[in-house]
Amino acid sequence: MEILSNVVNYLLSLGAAIFVPIIIIVAGLVVGMKVKDAISSGITLGVAFTGMTMLISFMTGAISPAAEAMLETVGISLPIVDGGWTTMSTISWSWPYAFLMFPLMIGINVIMLVLNKTNTFNADLWNVWGKIFTAVAVVGITGSVPLAFGVAAVQIVFELKSADAHQHRIETLSGIPGVTCTHKMVFLTAIFYPIDKLLRKIPALDKDFDAESLKDKVGIFAENHVLGFILGCVFGVLARYNVAETLTLAIQAATALTLFPVITKYFMQALSPISEAVSDFMNKKFEGRTLLVGLDWPFMGGSNEIWLAVIYSVPVTLIFSMFLPGNEILPFAGIINIALAVPAFLVTGGNLLRMIILCTIGSPIFLWVGTAFAPFMTDLANTTGAVQLEAGKLISNSSIDGPVFTYAFSHVFKFLEGNFIPLIILIVWVVSFVFYYRELMREAKAAQQEETEEVLEAAGLEEG
Repeated sequence: MEILSNVVNYLLSLGAAIFVPIIIIVAGLVVGMKVKDAISSGITLGVAFTGMTMLISFMTGAISPAAEAMLETVGISLPIVDGGWTTMSTISWSWPYAFLMFPLMIGINVIMLVLNKTNTFNADLWNVWGKIFTAVAVVGITGSVPLAFGVAAVQIVFELKSADAHQHRIETLSGIPGVTCTHKMVFLTAIFYPIDKLLRKIPALDKDFDAESLKDKVGIFAENHVLGFILGCVFGVLARYNVAETLTLAIQAATALTLFPVITKYFMQALSPISEAVSDFMNKKFEGRTLLVGLDWPFMGGSNEIWLAVIYSVPVTLIFSMFLPGNEILPFAGIINIALAVPAFLVTGGNLLRMIILCTIGSPIFLWVGTAFAPFMTDLANTTGAVQLEAGKLISNSSIDGPVFTYAFSHVFKFLEGNFIPLIILIVWVVSFVFYYRELMREAKAAQQEETEEVLEAAGLEEG
């Protein structure tokens, strides 16, 4: 058991940029890719992950000090330290049973594939820590390890079903076929879905308004580099930077927005061959069945709408943190909140106006959930020594992935103490997820029928 734990921990310690490409190379060889092609795809994927990580770190390093300066300007003081996702991952892996989540995740995926209950092969095994985080939360609330693994198992199933449903929309938005997202962050789409349905009823919000549409309306001012520069200047002014500091931040923001789409091309270059190989393999082994490759979100990072929503959400989150009743977390390490922007992007199909509204509505949720999770995350950190904290300090994350799901499913057993709020939230999330899932599946089926009709029509014309 200890040997298995050490092996798993070592592999995961390599990081996503190494671990996920290894999985992709192995999967490629299994489905019949040539060795050189599989290795090339794996290395290119590693390059893409590393490039995206570097850019996000670069962007965070540029914007976080400005955000902190904004808070210092108003003299705000909040007691909970925002450790970001990296700290939460470290704390989660310090749980004694953490390594057992790895075989649970693989086992459920294999069983569902064999039973034809999913078409997604989850290659994003590195993000198993997201399941561990949920399990740790359940243990913190209930003290029950079996319940913790039970809730984690439910999360794994929902991740696979969500990945199945989102694939068509993700392919439409990203242009990458045969790939989907198995990350827990997409769970927030279930909460955004009914709100977006209402927003679509407003004529002005139901029109195409993505980054390309913005370019048509304002020209050069919507170009990535110019827009990034303008946003950087705005942040510099809000942070009360001097001229040199403001211009530096502006160029940094322009650089980040310019390079994000460039990095995404490497994801496409890496994933297209493996997607084709997997598709061919499934056609041979299971006639009429399509296997999807489930990955983390970065392959969608070339969509400018995501980054515009992320940058917009920074001042919004800061403002909420100052005045939101019940918030005690100071947003810092999690201020670049991808887990807010990506669900808004998926549920709206990239409509910037609705994304901005959804990000405004969603921002307080992350602060409340981050505040709620602080006590037991701090307790685990202190117990295991995973993170060194000053006496009396609390730690959490202001951008917990899938905050509604994670809070509701980990706190649901509070109803035994008379607190029914988490149970009600859970029911609302599940109902909304079911309706959203059905809409996504109908959308995919309609698109497939349309493609089939086009093929038949083209074949008829050729015969004629």
